[in-house]
Amino acid sequence: MLIERIYDEDLAQASYLIGCQAKGEAIVVDGRRDIAVYQDIAARNGMKITAVTETHIHADYLSGTRELAAATGAKIYVSGEGGPDWQYEFDGERLYDGDTISLGNISIKAVHTPGHTPEHLSFLVTDGAFSDQPGYLLSGDFVFSGDLGRPDLLDEAAGGIDTHFLGAKQLFASLRDKFLTLPDYVQVHPAHGAGSACGKALGAIPSSTVGYERLYAWWGPYLAANDEQGFIDELLEGQPDAHAYFGRMKRENRVGPAIMAERAPLQELDTADVAKALAEDTLTFIDTRSNDEVHQGTVVRSLNVPAGKSVASYGAWVVNPEMDKNPLVLLAKDQEQAQDMWDHLVRVGIDNVAGYLTGIEGLPTFTPKLIQPEDLEKFDAAMVLDVRNKTEHKAGHVPGSYQLSGGRLMWHLDELPAEGTIVSYCQSGVRNSVAASALRRAGYDVVELDGSYAAWNAWQNSVPAA
Repeated sequence: MLIERIYDEDLAQASYLIGCQAKGEAIVVDGRRDIAVYQDIAARNGMKITAVTETHIHADYLSGTRELAAATGAKIYVSGEGGPDWQYEFDGERLYDGDTISLGNISIKAVHTPGHTPEHLSFLVTDGAFSDQPGYLLSGDFVFSGDLGRPDLLDEAAGGIDTHFLGAKQLFASLRDKFLTLPDYVQVHPAHGAGSACGKALGAIPSSTVGYERLYAWWGPYLAANDEQGFIDELLEGQPDAHAYFGRMKRENRVGPAIMAERAPLQELDTADVAKALAEDTLTFIDTRSNDEVHQGTVVRSLNVPAGKSVASYGAWVVNPEMDKNPLVLLAKDQEQAQDMWDHLVRVGIDNVAGYLTGIEGLPTFTPKLIQPEDLEKFDAAMVLDVRNKTEHKAGHVPGSYQLSGGRLMWHLDELPAEGTIVSYCQSGVRNSVAASALRRAGYDVVELDGSYAAWNAWQNSVPAA
Protein backbone atom coordinates (compact mmCIF):
# COMPACT_ATOMS: atom_id res chain seq x y z
CA MET A 1 0.00 0.00 0.00
CA LEU A 2 1.09 3.54 -0.78
CA ILE A 3 0.02 6.57 1.26
CA GLU A 4 1.26 9.94 0.01
CA ARG A 5 0.53 13.16 1.92
CA ILE A 6 0.34 16.26 -0.30
CA TYR A 7 0.64 19.37 1.84
CA ASP A 8 -0.22 22.93 0.85
CA GLU A 9 1.61 25.34 3.17
CA ASP A 10 -0.48 28.24 1.89
CA LEU A 11 -3.75 26.87 3.30
CA ALA A 12 -2.13 24.46 5.80
CA GLN A 13 -4.12 21.74 4.03
CA ALA A 14 -3.26 18.07 3.55
CA SER A 15 -4.70 15.77 0.93
CA TYR A 16 -3.83 12.13 0.44
CA LEU A 17 -3.27 9.64 -2.35
CA ILE A 18 -3.73 6.02 -1.30
CA GLY A 19 -2.73 3.37 -3.79
CA CYS A 20 -2.69 -0.39 -4.19
CA GLN A 21 0.53 -1.42 -5.93
CA ALA A 22 -0.83 -4.88 -6.72
CA LYS A 23 -3.81 -3.58 -8.67
CA GLY A 24 -2.34 -0.26 -9.80
CA GLU A 25 -5.30 1.76 -8.53
CA ALA A 26 -5.39 4.86 -6.34
CA ILE A 27 -7.86 7.10 -4.54
CA VAL A 28 -7.39 10.79 -3.73
CA VAL A 29 -8.91 12.15 -0.51
CA ASP A 30 -9.55 15.90 -0.01
CA GLY A 31 -7.83 16.89 -3.25
CA ARG A 32 -7.33 20.47 -4.40
CA ARG A 33 -8.15 21.94 -7.83
CA ASP A 34 -4.63 22.16 -9.29
CA ILE A 35 -4.51 18.41 -9.81
CA ALA A 36 -1.19 17.80 -11.58
CA VAL A 37 0.48 16.80 -8.32
CA TYR A 38 -1.85 13.81 -7.90
CA GLN A 39 -1.52 12.75 -11.52
CA ASP A 40 2.27 12.93 -11.24
CA ILE A 41 2.37 10.77 -8.09
CA ALA A 42 0.07 8.20 -9.66
CA ALA A 43 2.12 8.09 -12.86
CA ARG A 44 5.42 7.71 -10.97
CA ASN A 45 3.98 4.72 -9.16
CA GLY A 46 2.34 3.12 -12.18
CA MET A 47 -1.15 3.76 -10.86
CA LYS A 48 -4.44 5.02 -12.20
CA ILE A 49 -6.64 7.27 -10.07
CA THR A 50 -9.92 5.40 -10.03
CA ALA A 51 -11.71 7.04 -7.09
CA VAL A 52 -11.92 10.47 -5.43
CA THR A 53 -13.57 11.44 -2.17
CA GLU A 54 -13.53 14.04 0.56
CA THR A 55 -14.12 14.07 4.28
CA HIS A 56 -16.67 16.92 4.29
CA ILE A 57 -17.90 20.07 2.56
CA HIS A 58 -14.79 22.21 2.97
CA ALA A 59 -14.84 25.86 4.00
CA ASP A 60 -11.22 26.92 3.57
CA TYR A 61 -10.48 25.84 -0.01
CA LEU A 62 -12.29 24.78 -3.15
CA SER A 63 -12.40 21.02 -3.55
CA GLY A 64 -10.67 19.30 -6.47
CA THR A 65 -12.93 16.24 -6.35
CA ARG A 66 -14.89 17.09 -9.50
CA GLU A 67 -11.75 18.36 -11.27
CA LEU A 68 -9.93 15.07 -10.69
CA ALA A 69 -12.92 13.00 -11.69
CA ALA A 70 -13.32 14.93 -14.95
CA ALA A 71 -9.62 14.56 -15.79
CA THR A 72 -9.18 10.89 -14.86
CA GLY A 73 -12.61 9.30 -15.11
CA ALA A 74 -12.42 8.41 -11.41
CA LYS A 75 -15.60 7.61 -9.52
CA ILE A 76 -16.78 10.24 -7.03
CA TYR A 77 -17.74 9.31 -3.47
CA VAL A 78 -19.13 11.93 -1.06
CA SER A 79 -20.88 11.89 2.30
CA GLY A 80 -24.61 11.21 2.41
CA GLU A 81 -24.72 11.87 6.15
CA GLY A 82 -25.75 15.03 8.00
CA GLY A 83 -29.41 15.29 7.09
CA PRO A 84 -31.17 17.11 4.23
CA ASP A 85 -29.52 20.48 4.88
CA TRP A 86 -26.04 19.07 4.31
CA GLN A 87 -26.33 17.13 1.08
CA TYR A 88 -24.01 17.61 -1.88
CA GLU A 89 -25.79 18.83 -5.00
CA PHE A 90 -23.60 17.11 -7.61
CA ASP A 91 -23.48 13.52 -8.77
CA GLY A 92 -21.48 10.96 -6.85
CA GLU A 93 -22.06 7.82 -4.84
CA ARG A 94 -23.17 8.64 -1.30
CA LEU A 95 -21.23 7.18 1.60
CA TYR A 96 -22.79 6.38 4.96
CA ASP A 97 -21.32 5.22 8.24
CA GLY A 98 -19.77 1.79 7.68
CA ASP A 99 -19.68 1.92 3.87
CA THR A 100 -16.44 0.71 2.27
CA ILE A 101 -14.46 1.62 -0.84
CA SER A 102 -12.17 -1.16 -2.09
CA LEU A 103 -8.94 -0.79 -4.07
CA GLY A 104 -7.39 -4.19 -4.60
CA ASN A 105 -6.19 -5.32 -1.17
CA ILE A 106 -7.06 -1.99 0.45
CA SER A 107 -10.37 -1.18 2.10
CA ILE A 108 -11.38 2.35 3.07
CA LYS A 109 -14.24 2.45 5.56
CA ALA A 110 -16.35 5.58 6.05
CA VAL A 111 -16.90 6.56 9.68
CA HIS A 112 -19.45 9.30 10.37
CA THR A 113 -17.74 11.75 12.76
CA PRO A 114 -19.93 14.88 12.99
CA GLY A 115 -19.03 17.96 14.97
CA HIS A 116 -16.86 20.10 12.74
CA THR A 117 -19.68 19.72 10.21
CA PRO A 118 -22.81 17.53 10.34
CA GLU A 119 -21.87 15.40 7.31
CA HIS A 120 -18.20 14.86 8.22
CA LEU A 121 -16.65 11.47 7.49
CA SER A 122 -13.34 10.02 8.59
CA PHE A 123 -11.80 7.11 6.70
CA LEU A 124 -10.38 3.95 8.31
CA VAL A 125 -7.83 2.35 6.03
CA THR A 126 -6.93 -1.34 6.11
CA ASP A 127 -4.00 -2.75 4.13
CA GLY A 128 -5.35 -6.23 3.45
CA ALA A 129 -1.99 -7.47 2.20
CA PHE A 130 -0.60 -6.88 5.68
CA SER A 131 -3.47 -7.17 8.15
CA ASP A 132 -7.23 -7.60 8.39
CA GLN A 133 -7.40 -4.73 10.90
CA PRO A 134 -7.34 -0.99 10.13
CA GLY A 135 -4.05 0.75 10.71
CA TYR A 136 -4.72 4.29 9.54
CA LEU A 137 -7.38 6.96 10.00
CA LEU A 138 -7.76 9.88 7.63
CA SER A 139 -9.42 12.16 10.16
CA GLY A 140 -10.18 15.16 7.94
CA ASP A 141 -11.13 18.15 10.09
CA PHE A 142 -12.24 15.96 13.00
CA VAL A 143 -9.02 15.23 14.91
CA PHE A 144 -5.81 17.17 14.30
CA SER A 145 -2.42 16.70 15.93
CA GLY A 146 -3.12 18.09 19.40
CA ASP A 147 -6.44 19.70 18.54
CA LEU A 148 -9.92 19.27 17.07
CA GLY A 149 -11.83 20.80 14.18
CA ARG A 150 -13.70 23.89 15.32
CA PRO A 151 -17.48 23.49 15.52
CA ASP A 152 -18.31 27.17 15.02
CA LEU A 153 -17.48 27.60 11.33
CA LEU A 154 -21.10 27.08 10.33
CA ASP A 155 -21.96 30.15 12.41
CA GLU A 156 -18.87 32.11 11.38
CA ALA A 157 -18.88 31.36 7.66
CA ALA A 158 -22.02 29.56 6.55
CA GLY A 159 -24.76 31.69 8.08
CA GLY A 160 -25.68 29.30 10.88
CA ILE A 161 -27.13 30.52 14.16
CA ASP A 162 -25.76 28.99 17.37
CA THR A 163 -24.88 25.73 15.60
CA HIS A 164 -21.57 25.61 17.48
CA PHE A 165 -23.21 24.27 20.65
CA LEU A 166 -24.65 21.26 18.83
CA GLY A 167 -21.40 20.84 16.90
CA ALA A 168 -19.39 20.79 20.14
CA LYS A 169 -21.70 18.14 21.61
CA GLN A 170 -21.35 16.09 18.42
CA LEU A 171 -17.56 16.34 18.59
CA PHE A 172 -17.61 15.02 22.13
CA ALA A 173 -19.79 12.09 21.05
CA SER A 174 -17.65 11.39 17.97
CA LEU A 175 -14.53 11.23 20.13
CA ARG A 176 -16.17 9.04 22.75
CA ASP A 177 -18.07 6.68 20.46
CA LYS A 178 -15.83 6.51 17.38
CA PHE A 179 -12.28 7.78 17.85
CA LEU A 180 -11.54 6.43 21.32
CA THR A 181 -12.93 2.99 20.46
CA LEU A 182 -10.07 2.50 17.98
CA PRO A 183 -6.83 0.72 18.96
CA ASP A 184 -4.10 3.04 20.21
CA TYR A 185 -1.75 2.01 17.39
CA VAL A 186 -3.99 3.41 14.63
CA GLN A 187 -2.13 6.22 12.84
CA VAL A 188 -4.05 9.50 12.50
CA HIS A 189 -3.57 11.58 9.36
CA PRO A 190 -5.46 14.93 9.56
CA ALA A 191 -6.43 17.32 6.77
CA HIS A 192 -4.77 20.38 8.31
CA GLY A 193 -1.66 21.48 10.14
CA ALA A 194 -0.43 24.52 12.05
CA GLY A 195 -1.68 27.80 10.62
CA SER A 196 -5.12 26.61 9.57
CA ALA A 197 -8.13 28.57 10.80
CA CYS A 198 -10.06 25.30 11.11
CA GLY A 199 -8.84 24.92 14.70
CA LYS A 200 -7.26 27.08 17.39
CA ALA A 201 -4.09 25.18 18.34
CA LEU A 202 -3.19 22.80 15.54
CA GLY A 203 0.17 21.09 15.82
CA ALA A 204 2.77 21.12 13.08
CA ILE A 205 3.34 17.36 13.37
CA PRO A 206 1.93 15.77 10.20
CA SER A 207 0.44 12.70 11.91
CA SER A 208 -0.29 11.20 15.29
CA THR A 209 -1.85 8.07 16.78
CA VAL A 210 -5.09 7.41 18.58
CA GLY A 211 -3.16 6.52 21.74
CA TYR A 212 -1.02 9.64 21.71
CA GLU A 213 -4.02 11.92 21.27
CA ARG A 214 -5.93 10.02 23.95
CA LEU A 215 -3.13 10.63 26.46
CA TYR A 216 -1.80 14.07 25.56
CA ALA A 217 -4.34 16.14 23.60
CA TRP A 218 -5.99 18.90 25.60
CA TRP A 219 -9.37 17.20 25.30
CA GLY A 220 -8.21 13.83 26.70
CA PRO A 221 -8.93 14.54 30.40
CA TYR A 222 -12.44 15.77 29.59
CA LEU A 223 -13.26 12.56 27.76
CA ALA A 224 -11.68 10.43 30.48
CA ALA A 225 -13.88 12.17 33.06
CA ASN A 226 -16.93 12.20 30.75
CA ASP A 227 -17.04 15.97 31.32
CA GLU A 228 -19.01 17.14 28.31
CA GLN A 229 -19.64 20.68 29.56
CA GLY A 230 -16.01 21.29 30.48
CA PHE A 231 -15.02 20.02 27.03
CA ILE A 232 -17.51 22.32 25.30
CA ASP A 233 -16.41 25.36 27.30
CA GLU A 234 -12.74 24.91 26.49
CA LEU A 235 -13.37 23.96 22.86
CA LEU A 236 -15.36 27.11 22.13
CA GLU A 237 -13.07 29.48 24.04
CA GLY A 238 -10.57 31.51 22.00
CA GLN A 239 -11.32 30.26 18.49
CA PRO A 240 -9.67 32.54 15.90
CA ASP A 241 -11.57 34.70 13.41
CA ALA A 242 -12.89 32.73 10.46
CA HIS A 243 -12.14 34.25 7.07
CA ALA A 244 -15.25 35.58 5.36
CA TYR A 245 -14.42 33.83 2.08
CA PHE A 246 -15.13 30.53 3.87
CA GLY A 247 -18.84 31.14 3.21
CA ARG A 248 -18.22 31.20 -0.54
CA MET A 249 -16.16 28.00 -0.32
CA LYS A 250 -18.96 26.24 1.56
CA ARG A 251 -21.55 27.21 -1.05
CA GLU A 252 -19.42 26.30 -4.06
CA ASN A 253 -18.22 23.02 -2.58
CA ARG A 254 -21.76 21.96 -1.83
CA VAL A 255 -23.07 22.83 -5.29
CA GLY A 256 -19.94 21.56 -7.01
CA PRO A 257 -16.94 23.69 -7.98
CA ALA A 258 -16.64 24.69 -11.61
CA ILE A 259 -14.46 22.33 -13.64
CA MET A 260 -11.57 24.24 -15.20
CA ALA A 261 -10.15 21.41 -17.33
CA GLU A 262 -6.71 22.01 -18.81
CA ARG A 263 -5.63 25.64 -18.43
CA ALA A 264 -3.55 27.35 -21.11
CA PRO A 265 -0.22 28.69 -19.77
CA LEU A 266 -0.33 32.34 -18.69
CA GLN A 267 1.18 34.79 -21.14
CA GLU A 268 3.13 37.99 -20.55
CA LEU A 269 0.94 40.96 -21.45
CA ASP A 270 1.77 44.23 -23.18
CA THR A 271 2.33 47.04 -20.69
CA ALA A 272 0.51 49.64 -22.78
CA ASP A 273 -2.52 47.38 -23.11
CA VAL A 274 -2.55 46.80 -19.35
CA ALA A 275 -2.24 50.52 -18.62
CA LYS A 276 -5.22 51.23 -20.90
CA ALA A 277 -7.32 48.52 -19.28
CA LEU A 278 -6.42 49.76 -15.79
CA ALA A 279 -7.55 53.26 -16.76
CA GLU A 280 -10.84 51.78 -17.95
CA ASP A 281 -11.08 49.60 -14.81
CA THR A 282 -11.43 46.43 -16.86
CA LEU A 283 -8.39 44.75 -15.26
CA THR A 284 -7.21 44.52 -11.65
CA PHE A 285 -3.47 44.62 -10.99
CA ILE A 286 -2.03 42.35 -8.31
CA ASP A 287 1.24 43.68 -6.89
CA THR A 288 2.96 40.58 -5.54
CA ARG A 289 5.96 42.31 -3.96
CA SER A 290 6.63 42.64 -0.24
CA ASN A 291 5.00 45.41 1.77
CA ASP A 292 8.36 47.20 2.06
CA GLU A 293 8.68 47.32 -1.74
CA VAL A 294 5.05 48.33 -2.17
CA HIS A 295 5.60 51.24 0.21
CA GLN A 296 8.25 52.59 -2.16
CA GLY A 297 5.62 52.87 -4.89
CA THR A 298 2.91 50.68 -6.39
CA VAL A 299 0.28 50.70 -9.13
CA VAL A 300 -2.76 52.90 -8.58
CA ARG A 301 -5.75 50.90 -7.24
CA SER A 302 -3.70 47.70 -7.21
CA LEU A 303 -4.11 44.95 -4.65
CA ASN A 304 -1.10 43.73 -2.67
CA VAL A 305 -0.98 39.94 -2.55
CA PRO A 306 2.64 39.13 -1.70
CA ALA A 307 4.24 36.21 -3.52
CA GLY A 308 5.17 33.27 -1.33
CA LYS A 309 3.27 30.70 0.63
CA SER A 310 0.11 32.77 1.31
CA VAL A 311 -1.05 33.78 -2.17
CA ALA A 312 -4.33 31.85 -1.86
CA SER A 313 -5.04 33.07 1.65
CA TYR A 314 -4.37 36.76 0.99
CA GLY A 315 -5.88 36.60 -2.48
CA ALA A 316 -9.18 35.41 -1.02
CA TRP A 317 -9.10 38.29 1.49
CA VAL A 318 -9.16 40.91 -1.23
CA VAL A 319 -10.63 39.30 -4.37
CA ASN A 320 -14.21 38.07 -4.27
CA PRO A 321 -14.92 36.49 -7.67
CA GLU A 322 -18.65 36.57 -7.00
CA MET A 323 -18.47 40.38 -6.98
CA ASP A 324 -15.15 41.27 -8.64
CA LYS A 325 -15.49 40.36 -12.30
CA ASN A 326 -12.28 41.99 -13.58
CA PRO A 327 -9.59 39.61 -14.83
CA LEU A 328 -6.38 39.81 -12.78
CA VAL A 329 -2.90 40.76 -13.94
CA LEU A 330 -0.12 39.32 -11.78
CA LEU A 331 3.25 40.93 -11.19
CA ALA A 332 5.74 38.07 -11.59
CA LYS A 333 9.42 37.66 -12.26
CA ASP A 334 8.69 35.09 -15.01
CA GLN A 335 6.07 32.77 -16.44
CA GLU A 336 6.89 29.98 -13.97
CA GLN A 337 6.22 32.18 -10.96
CA ALA A 338 3.03 33.54 -12.50
CA GLN A 339 1.79 30.01 -13.16
CA ASP A 340 2.57 28.95 -9.59
CA MET A 341 0.65 31.91 -8.15
CA TRP A 342 -2.31 31.10 -10.40
CA ASP A 343 -2.26 27.54 -9.06
CA HIS A 344 -2.57 28.95 -5.55
CA LEU A 345 -5.42 31.26 -6.53
CA VAL A 346 -7.56 28.57 -8.13
CA ARG A 347 -7.46 26.69 -4.81
CA VAL A 348 -9.80 29.39 -3.50
CA GLY A 349 -11.81 29.79 -6.70
CA ILE A 350 -9.99 32.81 -8.13
CA ASP A 351 -9.70 31.51 -11.69
CA ASN A 352 -9.92 34.63 -13.88
CA VAL A 353 -6.27 35.58 -14.46
CA ALA A 354 -5.52 37.32 -17.75
CA GLY A 355 -1.73 37.11 -17.64
CA TYR A 356 1.29 38.72 -16.03
CA LEU A 357 3.79 41.56 -16.22
CA THR A 358 7.38 41.49 -14.99
CA GLY A 359 7.49 45.14 -13.84
CA ILE A 360 5.37 48.19 -13.11
CA GLU A 361 7.22 50.65 -15.37
CA GLY A 362 4.79 52.36 -17.71
CA LEU A 363 1.83 51.92 -15.35
CA PRO A 364 0.27 54.68 -13.22
CA THR A 365 1.85 54.58 -9.77
CA PHE A 366 1.58 56.24 -6.36
CA THR A 367 3.25 55.93 -2.94
CA PRO A 368 1.09 54.64 -0.06
CA LYS A 369 0.89 56.94 2.95
CA LEU A 370 2.56 55.87 6.19
CA ILE A 371 2.52 57.26 9.71
CA GLN A 372 5.20 56.77 12.35
CA PRO A 373 4.25 55.34 15.76
CA GLU A 374 5.28 58.53 17.58
CA ASP A 375 2.93 60.60 15.40
CA LEU A 376 -0.16 58.45 15.82
CA GLU A 377 -1.50 59.94 19.06
CA LYS A 378 -1.80 63.45 17.59
CA PHE A 379 -3.12 62.29 14.19
CA ASP A 380 -6.78 63.05 13.46
CA ALA A 381 -7.92 59.55 12.46
CA ALA A 382 -11.54 58.66 11.88
CA MET A 383 -10.59 55.14 13.00
CA VAL A 384 -7.49 53.26 14.08
CA LEU A 385 -8.10 49.83 12.57
CA ASP A 386 -6.48 46.63 13.86
CA VAL A 387 -6.67 43.97 11.11
CA ARG A 388 -5.22 41.18 13.26
CA ASN A 389 -7.24 38.36 14.76
CA LYS A 390 -9.37 39.05 17.82
CA THR A 391 -7.07 36.88 19.95
CA GLU A 392 -4.09 39.06 18.99
CA HIS A 393 -6.05 42.23 19.68
CA LYS A 394 -7.05 40.91 23.09
CA ALA A 395 -3.40 40.22 23.94
CA GLY A 396 -2.42 43.84 23.28
CA HIS A 397 -3.42 46.68 20.94
CA VAL A 398 -3.17 50.37 20.21
CA PRO A 399 -5.53 52.10 22.65
CA GLY A 400 -8.84 52.99 21.06
CA SER A 401 -8.29 50.81 18.01
CA TYR A 402 -11.12 48.85 16.38
CA GLN A 403 -10.52 45.18 15.60
CA LEU A 404 -11.68 43.72 12.29
CA SER A 405 -9.47 40.97 10.92
CA GLY A 406 -8.11 41.23 7.39
CA GLY A 407 -9.91 38.07 6.34
CA ARG A 408 -13.28 39.60 7.24
CA LEU A 409 -12.64 43.24 6.43
CA MET A 410 -14.06 43.58 2.92
CA TRP A 411 -17.29 41.84 3.93
CA HIS A 412 -17.89 44.26 6.83
CA LEU A 413 -17.27 47.68 5.33
CA ASP A 414 -20.42 48.91 7.06
CA GLU A 415 -18.40 48.87 10.28
CA LEU A 416 -15.96 51.47 8.92
CA PRO A 417 -16.40 55.26 8.91
CA ALA A 418 -17.79 56.60 5.64
CA GLU A 419 -15.55 59.68 5.80
CA GLY A 420 -12.17 60.62 7.19
CA THR A 421 -8.83 58.83 7.31
CA ILE A 422 -8.38 55.30 8.59
CA VAL A 423 -5.04 54.38 10.16
CA SER A 424 -4.54 50.63 9.86
CA TYR A 425 -2.08 48.16 11.36
CA CYS A 426 -1.42 44.45 11.90
CA GLN A 427 1.49 42.86 13.77
CA SER A 428 4.44 43.49 11.45
CA GLY A 429 2.90 45.15 8.39
CA VAL A 430 2.39 42.28 5.93
CA ARG A 431 -1.31 41.65 6.51
CA ASN A 432 -1.90 45.37 6.89
CA SER A 433 -0.47 46.08 3.45
CA VAL A 434 -2.85 43.52 1.94
CA ALA A 435 -5.87 44.92 3.78
CA ALA A 436 -4.96 48.57 3.18
CA SER A 437 -4.61 47.99 -0.57
CA ALA A 438 -8.14 46.57 -0.69
CA LEU A 439 -9.53 49.49 1.27
CA ARG A 440 -7.83 52.00 -1.04
CA ARG A 441 -9.24 50.24 -4.09
CA ALA A 442 -12.67 50.48 -2.45
CA GLY A 443 -12.24 54.25 -2.11
CA TYR A 444 -11.12 54.67 1.50
CA ASP A 445 -8.41 57.09 2.60
CA VAL A 446 -5.94 54.84 4.41
CA VAL A 447 -2.68 55.57 6.19
CA GLU A 448 -0.64 52.57 7.30
CA LEU A 449 1.09 52.53 10.68
CA ASP A 450 4.73 52.05 9.71
CA GLY A 451 6.01 48.82 11.24
CA SER A 452 2.49 48.15 12.58
CA TYR A 453 1.88 47.03 16.17
CA ALA A 454 5.38 45.65 16.66
CA ALA A 455 6.90 49.05 15.90
CA TRP A 456 4.29 50.91 17.96
CA ASN A 457 4.83 48.61 20.93
CA ALA A 458 8.63 48.97 20.69
CA TRP A 459 8.25 52.77 20.59
CA GLN A 460 5.92 52.69 23.60
CA ASN A 461 8.42 50.65 25.58
CA SER A 462 11.23 53.05 24.68
CA VAL A 463 9.38 56.17 25.87
CA PRO A 464 10.63 57.21 29.32
CA ALA A 465 8.01 57.08 32.06
CA ALA A 466 6.58 60.47 33.00
